[in-house]
Amino acid sequence: MKTLTRLAVVALLLTGCASAPNDPTLTFQTKKTPAEYADCVVPKLQGSALNPTVSQNQRSYRIVVPSKVAADNVLEAFKAPNGGKVFLYERHLLASNFMPSSFERAAQECL
Repeated sequence: MKTLTRLAVVALLLTGCASAPNDPTLTFQTKKTPAEYADCVVPKLQGSALNPTVSQNQRSYRIVVPSKVAADNVLEAFKAPNGGKVFLYERHLLASNFMPSSFERAAQECL
């Protein structure tokens, strides 16, 4: 019985990582530039006790939040003709799929 329970727990943990790593979880359009978007979302992530790391180049900002149980969560904001396009990559456990995470909420609040 213990083995069956352990296998069930492992299966649940791996379910959160089942999506393809290169496919964004969500995609958003914003009227903000990538810099404006990053300036909005980084303080929100820090306020949620997440530790974002920000990198940038001429066209985009990449915000990475480390995860303890899955792949790191990533927000990428790219220049678009009328503002920016934001890609959210989030891997989370099945149990947390019912409500938006603080990572996703911060991403949406800054659109």
